Amino acid sequence: MKKIKTLALAIILSTTAFSQTQELPTSVAPTVADKIQERLKKEGLKVYLSNDSSQWLKATVVMQAQARYDWNNPGSNVFGYAQNKTTDAGLRRLRLQLFGQVTKRVFVYTQFGLNNFNYLAPRKQDAFFHDVVAEYSIWKKHLTFGTGLTSFGGPLRYSAPAVGSILMADAPIYQQTTSDQNDQFGRKLGIYFKGQLGKFDYRIAVGKPFSMQTQVPTIGSTAATSIDTSYSSNAKFSPAPPDLQYQGYFKYHFFDKESNDLPYNTGTYLGKKHMLTLGAGIQYQQNAMRYWNGSSVPVSPTATEIASNLKSSNLLIIGLDLFYDSFLNKEKGNAISVYAAYSYADYGQNYLRYNGVMNMTTAMNTSVANLNAKAFGNAFPMMGTGSSEFAQIGYKFKNNLLGERGTLQPYIGTQISQYKALQSNNMVMCDVGVNWLISGYNKISLNYQNRPVYEQDAVTKNYVDVESARRGMLYLQYQIAF
Repeated sequence: MKKIKTLALAIILSTTAFSQTQELPTSVAPTVADKIQERLKKEGLKVYLSNDSSQWLKATVVMQAQARYDWNNPGSNVFGYAQNKTTDAGLRRLRLQLFGQVTKRVFVYTQFGLNNFNYLAPRKQDAFFHDVVAEYSIWKKHLTFGTGLTSFGGPLRYSAPAVGSILMADAPIYQQTTSDQNDQFGRKLGIYFKGQLGKFDYRIAVGKPFSMQTQVPTIGSTAATSIDTSYSSNAKFSPAPPDLQYQGYFKYHFFDKESNDLPYNTGTYLGKKHMLTLGAGIQYQQNAMRYWNGSSVPVSPTATEIASNLKSSNLLIIGLDLFYDSFLNKEKGNAISVYAAYSYADYGQNYLRYNGVMNMTTAMNTSVANLNAKAFGNAFPMMGTGSSEFAQIGYKFKNNLLGERGTLQPYIGTQISQYKALQSNNMVMCDVGVNWLISGYNKISLNYQNRPVYEQDAVTKNYVDVESARRGMLYLQYQIAF
């Protein structure tokens, strides 16, 4: 109750101080108003709960709105209507965060919002809690215990991206390895330990995956049909009760250190830090996948055939990455940002997942038999059993390149994956774009993404990368972050 009274009093005093600036003499009013404005600019919406400022609460907001034009994959349709090209607008993300140091040892973090709201999304779509976490500091900064709904873990830096600070218009989504399969947009319920020992940073998590049966229906589906429990020689996530999942991510800071208060890793510091980190991570879950061990799956397999041929397999993903983000001239503010990652994922026999972010179509025409049924709209094989490499680089021009309108930050990034299901074909996806940095992380991004299209040979069943059929998506994104 005392904390609540203190918080209420702080809000009243802040409001009173602001209102009094309207009554002060001209020579005095700007000074008080300027102090309030400077504090908001430096600390955001932050309220102190103790006299020594060691206890506090802070609120932040991130909103990303997009306008897009997509050259859809061949055969795409919207509720049965053929659609070669699509234009739309949408909310890629809306996030409200409230977090703080509520006692000397207890830290709390919550995040509420929605994702992927466009013209195909359910109207009046419900927002939901992305994170609800409570932490206890066992050994100051060196060892912290946390529990709740969280994305602390691994296996790569951007398995938990700080979306308001990412370099490109979107994060490398493939690093969110089980997103909406057996988690909630990368989050799981569980416990974790984290800390920093000198320049070494670690996070270790044990989580309980969500049951497959509780998945949110996909676009154009109903709850009864969205969960795939069919049998296939290609591995799928198992609908059986899930085992615990173990994750860890470890990194070493060569120069400046970054905070690990929140689970989310910064994309670029915009020339504010001199960063070089080397990271490695792992993700493991026993019996997470299953597949049919046979040349073909019977139309109606018997109980005996199921017992003999339906096999379980483990999920194992390991990753290694390097992050460099630094000013080139501290006074001018120009800076460079580089990130490179390698990972190997074992999702089970020939696992392959097509994913289209905020997809603008609903299905593939059944007459297009040589394309994957899930390869509609802007989808491409984003995740699968095999290895992946990712790299991105961006250059921030000097501060105030455009005067009071900010500066520019061009970038380029690519994901190259060698998935076993695609045989000898490399999956190559590229992004190129530019950020107009208006003020800090408030920005407008123009991005073009180019993706592959695969056909499956009717006889050999091998996948063929159809270079002439590659597709692209152009979009403009406006981000507000404060």
